Amino acid sequence: MKNPRIPSIDVFRGLTMLLMIFVNDLWTLHGIPSWLEHAEANVDFLGLADTVFPCFLFILGMSIPLGVDARLTKGESPVRISGHIVVRTLALLVMGIFTVNVPDLNADLTGLSSAWFQILMVTAFFLIWNVYPKTFPLMAGRVLQGIGILILLVLAIRFRGGSPENPQIFRPQWWGILGLIGWSYGVSALLYLGMKGKVGALAGAFLFFTLTTIAAHADWQVGGFSLNDIILGNGAFHSFTMAGLLTTLFLRKQDSIRGLSFLLGAGCLMLGAGFIAHAYFIISKIQATPTWVFLCTGIALLTYAVVYGFVEIGQKVDWFTWLKPAGIYTLTCYLLPYYFYSLAELTGWSLPDALLTGDIGLLKSLAFAGLVLITAQLLSKINIRLKL
Repeated sequence: MKNPRIPSIDVFRGLTMLLMIFVNDLWTLHGIPSWLEHAEANVDFLGLADTVFPCFLFILGMSIPLGVDARLTKGESPVRISGHIVVRTLALLVMGIFTVNVPDLNADLTGLSSAWFQILMVTAFFLIWNVYPKTFPLMAGRVLQGIGILILLVLAIRFRGGSPENPQIFRPQWWGILGLIGWSYGVSALLYLGMKGKVGALAGAFLFFTLTTIAAHADWQVGGFSLNDIILGNGAFHSFTMAGLLTTLFLRKQDSIRGLSFLLGAGCLMLGAGFIAHAYFIISKIQATPTWVFLCTGIALLTYAVVYGFVEIGQKVDWFTWLKPAGIYTLTCYLLPYYFYSLAELTGWSLPDALLTGDIGLLKSLAFAGLVLITAQLLSKINIRLKL
């Protein structure tokens, strides 16, 4: 496999990351339509923001066969590839745990403001996981990584949340978005490697995770334990990732037209399953209900079908060149807003209220997403980019 990258996957990843930055910035606005935001846990509704993370997990799954097979083609052993998967997973878990503690930080108890904590935290991420050029001295790279690790250790030790009466130490309250991505990637990638890419076995794994999602919300018990307690996210996150993984495997065996037909058919099938499931379960991202899983998997398949049609069939990849930073430097794009928000807080800089309201505010958030992409592109030119 000379080139493991598939243009339509990069474009879909870029679109998803652009939308993720956009919806993550909506907290700065007011007077915007509620359907753009996340629905509350017990509200039977699917907001635009509720569809973004599932699409990202789906595209993550699509990339797994490409990455693993590229390493196998280079002659790497399954043991070495497994080690890479585990290390990558642990890195995402570490970043996830740090980011979820930020909102609870007590500046007085920690002796450090939230803004400075975030700046140091993300700087450490870049020092540890930056892709240093081959011409960069190896020892210098190791020293920078060591400094990054030291920064994270100091931040974790100094961190205090809660109140003076009930201080909270640094802890994994939940895994965070990056941590959930890590778990989903790690499990799915190891399954793909262990099952040697066999479609039947991997389809069984997808079915298993999907059924556990249903079982958890139907309150089925296994040995006295709820399945929601046994499998992270009751299997929903792994279901999205496995769906994407299987999509790549199916597309490999089809020509472009049949591939598009598969995407459209599978997408409609998943939407139909979502409408059926809605008779029994509400739509809820927070609860990770089966209805949410089916509907969002259908949305991911149909959205990718549109991208696939333009890029793979229509050969219009040049239309999406501007999305390259989000499609390739995805983790960089995800972390850059921590810098922007923190610098704005430290400098006291803010936009006029008129630019944070209604449609004008939405344009501001879209422009902010564009700024993040431009910054990631500029950083890549000076060899600052994250890749796990």
